[in-house]
Amino acid sequence: MCSFSFFRIEHKATVFFAVVTALLFTSCNSKQFVIRVNNPSGFDRTAQTIEIPLHDVKLKLGKFDFHKLEVINEQYVLIPYQITYDGKLLFQIDIQAEDSRFIRLKRKTNIRFKSKTYARFIEERKDDFAWENDKVAFRIYGPALKPVDGPSNGIDCWYKRTSTLIINKWYENDLSGKASYHEDHGEGLDDYKVGRSLGAGGMAPFMNDSLWLNENFVSQEVLDNGPIRSTFKLVYNDLDVNGKKYAETRTISIDAGSQLTKITQSYEDVSGTITVAAGLVKREGSDSVVAKDNYVIYAEPYSDKVENVFLALLFPNGYKTTTVNTYKVGNTSYSHVMAVCDCNGTVTYYAGYGWSKAGVFTDIAAFEKYISKFSQSLKVPLEVIYLD
Repeated sequence: MCSFSFFRIEHKATVFFAVVTALLFTSCNSKQFVIRVNNPSGFDRTAQTIEIPLHDVKLKLGKFDFHKLEVINEQYVLIPYQITYDGKLLFQIDIQAEDSRFIRLKRKTNIRFKSKTYARFIEERKDDFAWENDKVAFRIYGPALKPVDGPSNGIDCWYKRTSTLIINKWYENDLSGKASYHEDHGEGLDDYKVGRSLGAGGMAPFMNDSLWLNENFVSQEVLDNGPIRSTFKLVYNDLDVNGKKYAETRTISIDAGSQLTKITQSYEDVSGTITVAAGLVKREGSDSVVAKDNYVIYAEPYSDKVENVFLALLFPNGYKTTTVNTYKVGNTSYSHVMAVCDCNGTVTYYAGYGWSKAGVFTDIAAFEKYISKFSQSLKVPLEVIYLD
């Protein structure tokens, strides 16, 4: 019988130690897959999602039920993992600056892990679609709400201050009359107002200094649902922009431990480039804006119910410019802080928020520090090296 050990090495360790470690692993069991993850950045990374193509896992471990897998770290601790709809193995790690971690994969019996993300079509509440992780929560309005409140395709925030998944509980309590989610009962509340706006990070074509807003989504599909990532797709009616029609979809995902949700906005039938903008509603009152090369942060004015809420847009590839756009719908005036960029059919960006009452971000500077590190993490991803 063969035994083996895990070894921690610094990122700058010699090739000799890496080779010895790999030999120790591979000599014990040909049906295991050892991965070294390096952090090349100068800061610690927390809850970093690692993506491994299932094709590579199959090459190393052979053909088997991918849901019957063991992912284990150096301390022999099982790591939750997920198989995604688009053929990836996901797991998360914490890793210090310029350090390395070793992860072992092998065949195992089926193991179930507690989910830290969730997404659901809320048919019982006028076709809302809501999604969350252990940090933040959001929703978008569906077709059944349109005849009641008028059209709206903006993103709504639910301010959370618990790591527990709350979507089902809040909806159930609100619909039964037990407890309104517009009041904080110890876990947070919905105090964000959307109306006929982009809300907390929606996107729309921006042409001739005007936003061309679509209406409520018409269909939805959940693609992944935890434990690490939830992904879903929303389809909208074709959008008429200056006499041209575009087919619009949004594919949205959220990973455990993140303050931001990832949005891939698609406009089909685009010939050439169109100008689009993602926006954050700008309120009346004492607010503030931070705009850098690839992110925009907006501090909401204090309300009667919440304070120190900071919203963000982050574009991994940057944007062209920021602007403030104001318009009226009926007697209601809406204003946005917007990041404007070009779209050749698809734009991927991130939107999210931080709230001081959740116990992490005391001020806008603390939230900007988080967003800056998030941005750097996208620019300098963790290095994943196969050792056998």
